Amino acid sequence: MATGFFWDERCFWHAGGNYALTLPLGGLVQPLAAGGLPENPETKRRLKNLLDVTGLSEALDMRRAAPASWEDLARVHPDGFLRRFKELSDQGGGELGLRTPFARGGFEIAALSAGLAKAALLAVWRGECDNAYALSRPPGHHCLPDWPNGFCLLNNIAIAIGAARAAGHGGRIAVIDWDVHHGNGTEAIFLDRADVLTISLHQDRNYPTDTGFIEERGRGAGSGFNMNIPLPPGAGHVSYLQAMERIVLPALDQYQPDMIIVACGYDAGCFDPLARMLATAETFGVMTRQVMAAADRLCGGRLVMVHEGGYSEAYVPFCGHAVIQEMARSAIAAPDPMAAIVAARQPSARMDDFVGTLIAEMAETLLPLPPAP
Repeated sequence: MATGFFWDERCFWHAGGNYALTLPLGGLVQPLAAGGLPENPETKRRLKNLLDVTGLSEALDMRRAAPASWEDLARVHPDGFLRRFKELSDQGGGELGLRTPFARGGFEIAALSAGLAKAALLAVWRGECDNAYALSRPPGHHCLPDWPNGFCLLNNIAIAIGAARAAGHGGRIAVIDWDVHHGNGTEAIFLDRADVLTISLHQDRNYPTDTGFIEERGRGAGSGFNMNIPLPPGAGHVSYLQAMERIVLPALDQYQPDMIIVACGYDAGCFDPLARMLATAETFGVMTRQVMAAADRLCGGRLVMVHEGGYSEAYVPFCGHAVIQEMARSAIAAPDPMAAIVAARQPSARMDDFVGTLIAEMAETLLPLPPAP
């Protein structure tokens, strides 16, 4: 077996309106040279291209997938929302939520993006792949059941989990979201459930500005099984690894998941236009190594990465390559051409110690978990 890599050229064809970062055109906002949203196809396409150029693609099990079915989508999203989305898509596109524009055929492309996540999850559950990466686009972790936002039109990971449950794959699932923005959609969908542990590691008060706080621990049967780890702007490599070592990995050990899914965004990277964090390609590689070791220890190596955000066309490919190289246990590397400058820009030891104190305080609040069901 090998690492599965699920992708489709058509996902690169998703198109939105003309924005300048997150501001729609109008007034004094000048159009961007390339037009469109920061969530554009180039970061994902350039990651796929880099895999091809280094030869890492040849070490992967490259796969396509069918779109998620209406039944798959309806396990997460109300029928009325899906019908409005489909109708607007057929009429030429538009926008249903906040910062979620799409063109004609947007519904079908979003369903395909969810289908890649679904197929990756099922392939690992069935033992067809050691682990898997879904190059999903559009992303999904901000999408609530009936309200898309933050470039996310359908919640890819929740749809994949629902499909796995429907196929008879039970047990506990841990979702680690290291996208720099709070995974508010995934949190909302699983907030009252104990069979899915949700952990969001994000920049404090970035997007959305009113969610992602440490106090939100879950609801009802899910109390204690939702974890938010808000890091201050400027946190870098050391702080991310401290958060993993002091909170995320101990939580996994306590929860004992049967599957680990990572909402794998790269917008915590140094050069991202929508965040102010200082993670590096090495950061993402080390975090992947840590999660793989946890998966090997806890759930037979069952690990799925689902691509979320990341808006630096120059840097995302190297972050993604570092993750996929670790997943494939390959020696084929894409050396980070910006390693020297990102190392020079890392926070001072005093800043790392300060953030480490915050992380220690959060660990006291978030751990231990309640007994898992």
